[in-house]
Amino acid sequence: MPSRATRTFRSRSTCGARALKAILVQSFAPVSDRRAEILILGSMPGHDSLAAGQYYAHPRNLFWKIMAAMLGFEPQAPYRDRLKALRDSRIALWDVIHSCRREGSLDADIQAGSIKPNNFPLFFSTHPNIRRVFFNGGKAKATYDSYVRSSFERVDFQYTRLPSTSPAHAALSYDKKLAAWRAALNLEEVPHVRS
Repeated sequence: MPSRATRTFRSRSTCGARALKAILVQSFAPVSDRRAEILILGSMPGHDSLAAGQYYAHPRNLFWKIMAAMLGFEPQAPYRDRLKALRDSRIALWDVIHSCRREGSLDADIQAGSIKPNNFPLFFSTHPNIRRVFFNGGKAKATYDSYVRSSFERVDFQYTRLPSTSPAHAALSYDKKLAAWRAALNLEEVPHVRS
């Protein structure tokens, strides 16, 4: 007969498996205006972001800290002010995936057959100045390549994969991620972002 500790572990594991049933999740509307020249794409908002109704709401996600360092605002500024800083810098923010089924909160938990991408042909037609597309991590780029780029190729675009800001990708330090993002976005050369 299993020990009490083993029975407890099995009971908790079974409860955890039920709690991780795949559910349908849907991403947010893009943060953008017609002046946008840069698009930053994630894959799909995590649980904390969906619960808060905000992009990159997980407290250990480095996205806002990195953007604050590059654009000169406080990372803890009100959400609307952070979004305004992006728009004022002609940066649009969105996700590749419109909806999918996912167990838990990680990209690895997304069920591939359930992915529906966002409407990028429409988005780019209403944002004609975008020429640079940056992916926040490998899942965003791989999903875009599979579901969007394969049927909607823009040869005039520059595509760049950046290190993920997610706390699940802790192999790189904040300083190394910031350096990679700063070098890739090269915002110092954009007149309206210069201080």
